[in-house]
Amino acid sequence: MTTAISVRDITVGYGEITALEQASLQVESGRVTGVIGMNGSGKSTLFKAIMGAIRIEHGSVEVAGATPAAARANGLLAYVPQSEDVDWAFPVSVRDVVMMGRYGRLGITRRPSASDHTAVEQALERVELAELGDRQIGSLSGGQKKRAFVARSIAQDAEILLLDEPFAGVDQRSEATIVRLLRELAAGGRTVLVSTHDLHALPDLADEAALLLRSVLFHGPVAEALAPERLAQAFGLETRATGENGGTP
Repeated sequence: MTTAISVRDITVGYGEITALEQASLQVESGRVTGVIGMNGSGKSTLFKAIMGAIRIEHGSVEVAGATPAAARANGLLAYVPQSEDVDWAFPVSVRDVVMMGRYGRLGITRRPSASDHTAVEQALERVELAELGDRQIGSLSGGQKKRAFVARSIAQDAEILLLDEPFAGVDQRSEATIVRLLRELAAGGRTVLVSTHDLHALPDLADEAALLLRSVLFHGPVAEALAPERLAQAFGLETRATGENGGTP
């Protein structure tokens, strides 16, 4: 296996707030890696650093052996955002959203070819949204919206996929569809990094898991990541249980 994502000792801050501090993570190709952490643990910041969307104060990030910017420019990296990051009132159809995944492959005329249209229709079929392709994106349910953006990443044919909380607010059908697709993509050689609060789905979803609390506390087998003592550390429960002075609160 080759290393698809290499994060080395990165530190990222927003003003006086440190979101990530000396965080390191190596993700091998062809695997699904779950990123677990409470709100504010740095999950979205980690994804933005991998995308090259924020300034890193210290450390380095490589994606497919290149800079994040180069990986994006070459269509190697796809991103499925959290729902709140999307303008759902924008007047585009579901099919238009999925076609956006093909833009990097369009010629100088920016007109989709027959193969582009085929890729979009196949992606819609895989996420079970073919019959809703002409609907305005904001009219879909939460789970359907998420599936539409997964379809966009499939249409892009990227080697590496980042999904930020794809199961938040989705129905069981959508969750099952997304889990199945991500497993299929990994089996086909794609690399998937997915942040999630859904610990129950993690064993079926991921090959490995990383626990994050401003730094990577653990990275390894899912069963070991879900050990109570490790989850307590990742969700800041140890400090609360013992008190700052080491005694009972």
